[in-house]
Order: sequence, then C-alpha cells, then structure tokens
Amino acid sequence: MSSRSLNVRDVTMRYDDLGPADGPPVVLVHGHPFDRTLWAPQVEALVGAGYRAIVPDLRGYGASGVTPGTVLLADFADDIAALLDQLALERAVVGGVSMGGQITMEIQLRHPSRVRALVLSDTSFAAETDEGRRARDAMADRLLAEGMDGYAAEVIDRMLTPYNVAELPEVAARVMAMMCATDPRGAAAALRGRAQRPDHRATLAAVRVPTLIVVGEDDTFTPVATAREMHALIPRSTLTVIPRAGHLPGAERPAAFNAALLDFLAALDR
Repeated sequence: MSSRSLNVRDVTMRYDDLGPADGPPVVLVHGHPFDRTLWAPQVEALVGAGYRAIVPDLRGYGASGVTPGTVLLADFADDIAALLDQLALERAVVGGVSMGGQITMEIQLRHPSRVRALVLSDTSFAAETDEGRRARDAMADRLLAEGMDGYAAEVIDRMLTPYNVAELPEVAARVMAMMCATDPRGAAAALRGRAQRPDHRATLAAVRVPTLIVVGEDDTFTPVATAREMHALIPRSTLTVIPRAGHLPGAERPAAFNAALLDFLAALDR
C-alpha cells in the first residue's frame, strides 16, 4: 500500500497508507499549516515495527482538495471517520499534533467507537478566547491577501525552537517548505474554523482509552503546563516530555518521539 487518493465527503483526500495491510492501524493527523509528510519519521518507525500507518492530507492542505470559507475542526474529524469507513477500518489508534491534536479530540467526541487509543502531541483543549478569535480571523484575511511566505518566516522560530532552527537546518527547511506550499485558502478556512473551536475538557475527562500525551519541553505555543493539565484530565494517560524540542518534537527529535510512540503502542497489546 502507498500514496493514493479518495473522494471523502465532497473533497479529494490524498493520503499515504503504508505498512502491512493486517498491521494494527495508526492514523496520524498533521497540524497547521503542514501536510502529511510532517509525519515521515513516524511513518518509517511505525512501518518498521509492523504497524499500518495512515497519514492523510487534511482538506485544504498538501495535495488534498481545498474548501474555501470556513472548515470546522468537526469537519476535519468527520473526514477522518469517513476515510476509515472507506478503508473498512472499524477502529484505529488516532493521533495528531497541534491542530491535528484538536481534530483528534473532535474524533474522540464525535466518533468514539472508532478510537482504539489516542496520541495528543503539543495541543490544547481550551476553547478559543475572544481575542484569539479576532486574531485568527485577521490572520486568515492576511494569508488570503499576502500568501504564506511572510507568515511562515514569522513563526518558524516557534514551530521549532530557535536553537533547533539553527542546529537542524534540514528540518527547518522541510518545515518552512511545507508552510510555504500550503494553499492560503485552505489555511484561512482552517483558521476561521479553529476560531470557533469548543472547549474539550469534558471530552478529555470522558476518555476511557489509553492516551499518550507528548510535548516538547520548550514548546511556547502549547507549553508543558498545558500537557500536564490534559494528563490530569484523562484517566488512562501517559505524559512524555521531549527534551530540546519545541512545538514539533516529532520533527525536531524524532528518535525520542518515536521511542515514546512505539513503547505506548506496544503496551496496548500486552
């Protein structure tokens, strides 16, 4: 199995489906403004360990179709559930980073029977504030007017830590390229949708499946304190803090991230 596309809820979704067809399925959801290749180090590790790794480009991102206007986190969640339907998968481990983590929470809320276990990386459960809503709407307007390059240059030192931008130039270049290649219409639609995001405290408190929470120790977007709050909310959760990493520890410190992920997955079958 490899890269392919399907029509999912009125949009063409591009995704990778790698590893053994009968391997335990793991779905990983990228954040904003990235694409499925963000997970390349994790896909390699998962396939090597015998898992089936499914990584989609969200609508509006990567090679998937664009839906202008507003795309809610719930829309993305329903897309993932529909993809599972088309792949004839009843349940999967579902994980995401940043916005992808918020989409994962929506999947847990809206489609809990599809979730075998959760992986939440560098994400937040709180509803958007009034100030945050205004900022996201303004940024959506800006991206539509100016494109992605200026925004990407401004946020690269927060997506990765400044020291990792300097020490890991290939990783920084890969992250920059993903951000700059994103269709502004897709990015803007997701920003407007995230401006309306709900509070997921109750969702997390109701989780009864095993959950791995991962966070970079120097993440300034969603800091360790937020990860600790999620850990306290979810009864069967494990928290792993990745040293010398920021908002994208799977890219910045893939060996440490992959070790935590594979240890968590192995424990599911014990």
